[in-house]
Amino acid sequence: MLLPINWVKEYVEVDADMKELADKLTMTGSNVEDIITLREEISGVVVGKLLSVESHPNADKLLVCKVDVGTETVQIVTGADNVAPGRLVPVALHGARLPGDITIKRGKLRGVESQGMLCSGEELELKDSDYPGAETDGILILQEEYPPGMDIKEALDLGGVVFDLEITSNRPDCLSVVGMAREIAVTTGKSWAMPKIEVKPGKGRVEDELQVEVENPDLCPRYLARVVRDIKIQPSPRWMRRRLAAAGVRPINNIVDITNYVMLELGQPMHAFDLEKLEGRKIIVRTARPGESIITLDDQERKLTPEMLVIADAVKPIALAGVMGGANSEITEDTRQIVFESALFQGASVRMTSKALGIRSESSSRFEKGLDINMALTAVDRAVQLVQELGAGTLVEGRIDVLGTSVEKKKLTVEWNRINKLLGLELTADEISQILESLGIDVSVEGETMTAVIPTYRNDIEGMADLAEEVARIYGYDRIPMTLMEGSAAKGSRTDEQRLLDEIKGIMTGMGMYEVITYSFTSPNVYESIGIKDKADYPDTVRIANPLGEDQSVMRTTMLPSLLEVLSRNYNRRIENCSIFEINPVFIPKSLPMTDLPEEVLTLAMGEYGEDADFYAMKGIIEALMSFLGLDERVEFKAALHSALHPGRTAEVLLDGESIGKFGELHPNTAANYDINTRAILGELNLKIMLDKANTVRQYRSLPKYPAVTRDLAFVVDKKVLAAEILERVRRGGGRILEEVSLFDIYEGSQIPEGCKSMAYSLTYRAADRTLKDEEVNKAHEKIVSLLETELGAKLR
Repeated sequence: MLLPINWVKEYVEVDADMKELADKLTMTGSNVEDIITLREEISGVVVGKLLSVESHPNADKLLVCKVDVGTETVQIVTGADNVAPGRLVPVALHGARLPGDITIKRGKLRGVESQGMLCSGEELELKDSDYPGAETDGILILQEEYPPGMDIKEALDLGGVVFDLEITSNRPDCLSVVGMAREIAVTTGKSWAMPKIEVKPGKGRVEDELQVEVENPDLCPRYLARVVRDIKIQPSPRWMRRRLAAAGVRPINNIVDITNYVMLELGQPMHAFDLEKLEGRKIIVRTARPGESIITLDDQERKLTPEMLVIADAVKPIALAGVMGGANSEITEDTRQIVFESALFQGASVRMTSKALGIRSESSSRFEKGLDINMALTAVDRAVQLVQELGAGTLVEGRIDVLGTSVEKKKLTVEWNRINKLLGLELTADEISQILESLGIDVSVEGETMTAVIPTYRNDIEGMADLAEEVARIYGYDRIPMTLMEGSAAKGSRTDEQRLLDEIKGIMTGMGMYEVITYSFTSPNVYESIGIKDKADYPDTVRIANPLGEDQSVMRTTMLPSLLEVLSRNYNRRIENCSIFEINPVFIPKSLPMTDLPEEVLTLAMGEYGEDADFYAMKGIIEALMSFLGLDERVEFKAALHSALHPGRTAEVLLDGESIGKFGELHPNTAANYDINTRAILGELNLKIMLDKANTVRQYRSLPKYPAVTRDLAFVVDKKVLAAEILERVRRGGGRILEEVSLFDIYEGSQIPEGCKSMAYSLTYRAADRTLKDEEVNKAHEKIVSLLETELGAKLR
C-alpha cells in the first residue's frame, strides 16, 4: 500500500524524521518496506516571473527573457513563442537537475548569455493530470499566483514522501489513509481527527429515484445507496488528482476519482452507477443466474456461475459485487444521474468470485479481509460531501440503507493482569487502559476485571491474547524485558508402539526396502484393477463428502493398489529393481450408512520387482519380521487365493491360527492393468494384530556347556504336503531337547515316486543341563518319524 505522507498530514501532525517514523511504524506492526521521495529527480527548478521578452540580436527564432526568480533577476534565452511579460513559468537555474539525469548549466546561445532554462511540461515529465496545460507545446504557463523563487515541486504539489507499506491480512483497517493516520498518532503520541463530514440537505426523495433489494443478506450484510442528479463530468481538482497519483491510482474524472479517493481515504471501496442505465431504476443484490455473463470495466466478458454474488438491475447484472463494475452501467461524459454504492460484502464470497474470474482489484483485496460495517455509512456520506464541495451535482435527499446484521460493538471481559503475565510486564490497569483507549478501544476497569468495547473496524480482536498483542506493540516490543521461561516442561517421548514401528521400519530398510507414503484417498475403480470383477463383491468403503475428484473419493480398504501405482511408475521409468513398503492404516466402515467413525487398521504393505524378487524372498522378509517380534514359532503359511495374486503362488499368513494377511506373485492380468511387464511380488499384513501379540522381551541365555547331537532325516512325502506341516511335526516330536531344525535339500527325480518329493532335514539336539545320551536322542528321533509317517504319510528313506 502506498501512503502519501502529505495526505496523512490532513488528519495528524507529522513532524518526525521520515526514517525514524518508518522505523517506529515497523516496530508497531505496519512494516514500511520503502520510503519513496516523489520527483526526487527534479531539483533547482523554481517559479520565475517574466519581466521582459525581447528578440535575440543574432537569431530570428530565439527570444531573450529577463526573469525574476526571487533572489535575483536572470537572463534566459528560449525558443518558445508562448512567453510574455508578467507570466509565471518554471525556471531551471544553473546546476538544476531534470528527469533523464539532465543537468542545466549557464552558457551562451548565439553570443547571448543564458543563465538557465525555461521548462515545458514535457521536460518536467508532467501530464495534464499533474497540471493543466502540461502536455501543451511550449513553455508551461502557471495559472495560479506563486511568489517568484518558490520551488516548483512545492508550487505544483509535485514532491512529498510516500511510504510503501506491507499491511498484514488481519489489519484491513490500516489499508487507508485514515487508518494509518490513527496508527501514526498512537505511535508518535499525537492526536488525530477524522475528516469532518457535513452533507448539505438535498432535494427530492431518494425513494422516488431508486429501489434496492438484497436477496442474499448473508453475502451482503449491508448495502447503502445515495443518488446525485445534474452531474457535471469534468476533471477533478489538482489536489485530488495529486493525492490519487501519489497513492498509485490514475485519475479519470471527478465522479470516478471521488469513489477512489474515498476508498483510499477511509478504506471503504465504493462504486458509482449511471442511474439512467439501470433497468427499472432498481438495484438487486443477488447471486448470478445460470448462463449469465457480464462485460466488466476492463472490456472482458465474464461467464458467471450461481455461486457468484452480483449487483443487478431489474434485468441483468451490472457489477461483480466487491470486485469490478460492469461496462453497461459505467460513468461516461453523458452521465447525468448517478448512484453511489457503499456496501459490506462477505469476504469469502468476494475472494471466490475474484479467484474464479482471475480479477484482482483494490476493491476485492479489501473486501476479502473483512471491513468495518459502520464505515460503509461514513464513506457514502463522504462521497456526496465531495460532490457538493466540487460542485459536481445536486444531491437527492436521503439514503437507502439495507441492513441485515447488527452494528453493535463487541465487548470483551478479561482479567487485566493476565495481559501482564502473558507479556512479562508489570503495567498498571491505568497504563493498559491508556494504551487500548489510544487505539479507539473503550475500557472500563472494576477490580481485577477489565471490559473492552472493540470498535467495529477491529474485527481481528477476539480475545485476551489479541488485547495483549495491542498492548505489546504500542508499549514497544523492545521494552519488554528478557526473561527465562518458567514452569515445568513435560519430557516428550514415544510410546512403545511408536518405538516398535520405528524399529520395524529400520528392519525393513535394512533388508533393502524403501519406505513410501501414498494417499489414503483412492478411487472406487481400483478394485476392478486388482481383479474384483463384480461390483457387488467390492468391499464397503467410506465415501468422502467433498472429494477433490472421483479418483480420490473413497478411503482405501487395501494398500495394494497404491503400491502397484508406485511399482508401475518406477518400472515405466526404467528403474531395474524396486522394493518398497508402507505402514499406514486402512479404513474399514463399521456400518453403512455410517453412524460411527471407521475402524483404522494399521497395515504393512510390501511390493517388489527385479532380479532378486520372488515368492521366497518375500516369505523370508516376513519371517525375519516375525522373528524380531518374537512370533516366529507362532506363524505359519498355507496356500491361498487372492484376486490380485497368482493362483498357486500365493500364501496366507496365519498367526496363532488367525489370518493376518496374504502375499504372493502378482497375477498377470493385474500386472497388465498396471503396465508392469515383469514378475512382481506383493503382500499385505495386519500389523495391528502383530503388534498386539508381539513379544520383544529378550532374555539372556548363556552359551551351551554341553555338546550337541546332530542327526539327518530324509523322507518322501506327497508334493502337496507343506514344509510348514512337516516342521510342526518335527518340533512337536523333538520336544524340549530339539534345538534347531534346518531344511537342506528337496529332491524330485527318477528315484522318487511320481507325485512325491524327498525332503532332507538337519536336526540338532542339545540339553542345557547335561550331555544327552543316545537313548534320549533315539527316542525323540523315533517319535518324529512316527508322527511324520502316521499324520503325513511320509516314508523314511
